[in-house]
Amino acid sequence: DVQLVESGGDSVEAGGSLRLSCAASGYDINSNCVGWFRQAPGNEREGVTRIATGSGNTYYADSVKGRFTISQGVAKNTVHLQMNNLKPKDTAMYYCAANFRLSPSDCYSDAWYIKVLRSGYWGQGTQVTVS
Repeated sequence: DVQLVESGGDSVEAGGSLRLSCAASGYDINSNCVGWFRQAPGNEREGVTRIATGSGNTYYADSVKGRFTISQGVAKNTVHLQMNNLKPKDTAMYYCAANFRLSPSDCYSDAWYIKVLRSGYWGQGTQVTVS
């Protein structure tokens, strides 16, 4: 079974930093697409960033561009999300997600978020609170 496990969420003050991690098992994430979503209370789940693990190309929502960085970890099958200059509006549950049945080329379009929301593998989430 494919499993995604997030970690690293915490409570921080505005302007602070956090590093989230996503560990995948049951599938080799190389040459695929892995992303982070977030959901604040009362809001819909939204795509934040994704990485094409084959090419290393990264994509960011405008709301986090310049503050967040997604990367592949040194450890096999891990992806990290470095979040700097955090703002209260970043408060949310953060989820790692992927759909390994999609073509790697799907990663190049923002439609990838919609496809994963409809059918994807999800972690349990990690809470980020910024005050």
